[in-house]
Amino acid sequence: MSKNYNYLYGSHQHLDTMCHTLLKHTALAVTALSLVSCNSQSRRKKATPERPNIIFILADDMGYGDLSCYGSRYVKTPNIDELARTGTRFDQCYAGSGISSPSRCALMTGMHSGKGRIRDNMCTAGGLTGLKITPRGDTSIVRRTNLQPEDTTLATVVGSAGYRTCLVNKWHLDGYDPTAAPHHRGFDEFYGWLISTVYSNDPYYYPYWRFHGDSLINISANEHDRHVIHNTDLSTDDAIRFIDRNRENPFFLFLAYDAPHEPYNIDDTSWYDDQAQWDENTKRYAALITHMDEAIGRLLAELDRLGLRENTLVIFASDNGAAIQAPLEQLNCNAGFRGRKGLLYEGGIRVPLIVNQPGRIPVQRLQNTVYFPDIMPTLAALTGAEQALPQGYSGMNILPLFYGGEADTDHRLLYWEFTGKQRAARCGKWKCVTIKKGAPLELYDLEKDPSEQHDLAAEYPDLVQQFDEEMQRQHVPSPCWPLAGEEF
Repeated sequence: MSKNYNYLYGSHQHLDTMCHTLLKHTALAVTALSLVSCNSQSRRKKATPERPNIIFILADDMGYGDLSCYGSRYVKTPNIDELARTGTRFDQCYAGSGISSPSRCALMTGMHSGKGRIRDNMCTAGGLTGLKITPRGDTSIVRRTNLQPEDTTLATVVGSAGYRTCLVNKWHLDGYDPTAAPHHRGFDEFYGWLISTVYSNDPYYYPYWRFHGDSLINISANEHDRHVIHNTDLSTDDAIRFIDRNRENPFFLFLAYDAPHEPYNIDDTSWYDDQAQWDENTKRYAALITHMDEAIGRLLAELDRLGLRENTLVIFASDNGAAIQAPLEQLNCNAGFRGRKGLLYEGGIRVPLIVNQPGRIPVQRLQNTVYFPDIMPTLAALTGAEQALPQGYSGMNILPLFYGGEADTDHRLLYWEFTGKQRAARCGKWKCVTIKKGAPLELYDLEKDPSEQHDLAAEYPDLVQQFDEEMQRQHVPSPCWPLAGEEF
């Protein structure tokens, strides 16, 4: 095998030179905060196919292999499959992290986890302390940080272009600060639950309290631990009501389902009751995904009823890979990739990405490497809000790929970290990763070895060194995750 390390890009440019050039070209020097005060109402016009409504649907802890259109032989997802069949499917999309909060932070702010505000679910310093309750009922005091008022969010950006913005269900970027809810971070409307108010999501999937903005609304049907209205249905109802109210305005709806995050609470498993070899955990996990798929079908039917389908871009993704509690082997949740939620191997961070808009988005299956920080500049370009982008964002505009064009996504560095514990980077076909503190970097050729079974670090030490140097440059110190000396 050739030892020409410079062929990383198929050219003779070094990793650090190429990455710095691309980062320079994708960074803008204007912050969104200076533009939020403008009167966006005057720019608000009804959505068109060229400037559509946007619905971003995010699953929670759903593996790359949990959708039929991504190879599942077990889980029924006809509505999501139809979005993929009639739209664009990305085979090499990456989440912002291997767990919820930092992944959503990267999606919401355009900053990768080496410089984003939130880099792990819990922080080691700063932030605020609060109560964490596990699905088993165990409690502990932990520390979390949250998005700050000065942070630019997706809602800030598209809102500056006159879009009415709404987040439904899971935010997970408020830490233990109730003033850091979505409607205090750029969204016009919020319906869901917050970390800072533990009981707003208790019991999981059948809640009897729910936020409408700052108000807690009682879901009386679910009181006394009754399982009457599933949270997936509550969230879909909230989303449909928002769409109905804003049919005459351009809107951005971020619909963040809980499914299929554990605990796997769903009473109706009828889709899989004939699977005698499956245990209840497996049936419920699959049922949560299929139930979510049916809810998405109901949402799409409402768009059709209102005549909004061709004027609406629908995006579907998952926030990270399937968790250890999932039936990983039985259902092949992570599609044979190594790792799972919480790890920076492919199984933890490679996720589905589907985009669909009838008459505009072509039917195609793309191999471009894209990731969550790309969403902010992409939606900014779609809505005409590039001037609202924050300084130093990490992604690039991949909008041309949505509409059948080209974008050179492979000649750049994608980066992830759990500060002081794990780090990973991908450029072209190469991925460098370590999931243990202080352990040496591993190197994989993902074209030949997508399951990361053959570590080539010993064969390509110079390439590993180039990756290491660039990864060091991508890390920006954070007061919430301080490092001691040369720990990183």
